[in-house]
Amino acid sequence: MDNYYVAALQSVSGIGSAKIAAMIDYFGSAQQAWQAQKGDLFLCKILDGVTCNNLVVWREQLNVEKLRADWDHKKIHLCSKRDQAYPALLKNIYEAPFLLYYRGSLPTHNSLMALVGARRASAYGKNVAHMLAAQLAEVGYWVVSGAARGIDTASHVGALTRGATIAVLGCGVDICYPRENEKLLRQISEQGAVVSEYMPGTQPHPGFFPARNRIISGMSRGVVVIEAAERSGALITADRALEEGRDVYAVPGSIFSKTSFGTHRLIQQGAKLVQGLKDILQEYELVPSHREKQEQLDADEQQIYQLLSYETPVMLEELAIKTSLTLSSITYIILQLELRGLVVQHGSQSYVRTAKEGIE
Repeated sequence: MDNYYVAALQSVSGIGSAKIAAMIDYFGSAQQAWQAQKGDLFLCKILDGVTCNNLVVWREQLNVEKLRADWDHKKIHLCSKRDQAYPALLKNIYEAPFLLYYRGSLPTHNSLMALVGARRASAYGKNVAHMLAAQLAEVGYWVVSGAARGIDTASHVGALTRGATIAVLGCGVDICYPRENEKLLRQISEQGAVVSEYMPGTQPHPGFFPARNRIISGMSRGVVVIEAAERSGALITADRALEEGRDVYAVPGSIFSKTSFGTHRLIQQGAKLVQGLKDILQEYELVPSHREKQEQLDADEQQIYQLLSYETPVMLEELAIKTSLTLSSITYIILQLELRGLVVQHGSQSYVRTAKEGIE
């Protein structure tokens, strides 16, 4: 229950993590700090006069029990820096959030890897993100990302096919942003966790996203950057990872693509170039022992599959022109390949191969 009083204290203008920690130490608990007499708040010398008055006025308006009931109804959990469930790696970073709000379940281990990148990602970038996330999840890693469009979304979707993932938001955990990821965020809360340092109900704000990036890198053993322009949030995440002593990886791309400038710069600066899962796991003396099962394709499926690219989306009409198959037959074949995880849609009636081994 004390974490709900931590949340209440955090909602007071002028009270941040450092002051909350000091108040808990002084008064014995967040609840006692919240309920302290005005005179005692002044005497503790942790808050200035204005902040003391803010607290006294605000606690007359905020019903903590009602707040708790509302969050319980929404299945929103709280975890403070002093709780055992708090992510161990995150606890030690500079300016670690004192309180986390989350839906779902937090991991009980430190095998977390962040995958981040451009919102306006190419088919190639999304393909790589989906592949690496799925492979990491299969060997027991939780994939951490920011639930944004592009690389983040592809990473979460890939991880969910084989395991768990964490979405760190720049808004409240009960706010769906971007709107089209509502179903994805619900699935993440069922197979992992949706996390934020911002109180439920907090709307997204541009200033919140750079701050949430420190959580993405802070709870992860390393950060893999997949497509990033010269100035991007993904590079901010990589910078924070370096500051906290985390590993930084980068996936190379086309020299003609603006979204490769950032990743190539990272490689020039010493980030490890990633061409596959093994390049990441070698750093932790863990090499995947699994093999993809062999996918048996019939003649028509093989023909369609070979005409698809890993990078450039191909439209159904193009496939019809290049084969003797009818459009309805091609549509059926594409659907079967999608269900087996061999192709993915990119845009309206355009498809790319997924990066997957073991095709016959």
